[in-house]
Amino acid sequence: MANLKLEEFNKIIEFLAEDHGLQRFRDKLVRLNGLVTRRRAGKVSALASQLYTLTGGLRREVPATVAIHSLWAEQVGERLGEEGEEELEKLAEKINECLGDRDCIIEGKEEEIDGHLRAYEAHLAAALGAERARLDMILKAVPDVAEKLRAAPLAKAEAGAKAETAPQAGEGADSPE
Repeated sequence: MANLKLEEFNKIIEFLAEDHGLQRFRDKLVRLNGLVTRRRAGKVSALASQLYTLTGGLRREVPATVAIHSLWAEQVGERLGEEGEEELEKLAEKINECLGDRDCIIEGKEEEIDGHLRAYEAHLAAALGAERARLDMILKAVPDVAEKLRAAPLAKAEAGAKAETAPQAGEGADSPE
């Protein structure tokens, strides 16, 4: 998995806090043993800073890392639905076919993987929004693919996006405009 940059980590925490509400998100982290303090969270940025330190930017295998991954996966799964997840699995298989030893992109498959990444991201962006889709992909990507994603422009959501049928709190905050 790629290492998240501080800004990417903070944005994930911000999105989770938007979706759940800051205090409810903190309470869920406490229930999942991600946090041990009962002290209320004052600001998203303070909570994100605390979580970044605890998790090492999600590199450490600690309860807080597991809790954040679980809550993020839950949000993505709810927005995608079962059919959406199945389609993403098919696209992920095509991406993985372009990776060789040590999860490096196979020489000569750069254009092919670019097309598969664009298709995967467009499908994901239709359900989550462009910024959330990109973060989800980087969160799951191997380092070579994560660097490719960071260098590429954000995907446009497909017409008839699922995001229109399943609005969440803060939905407009993740548009690339």
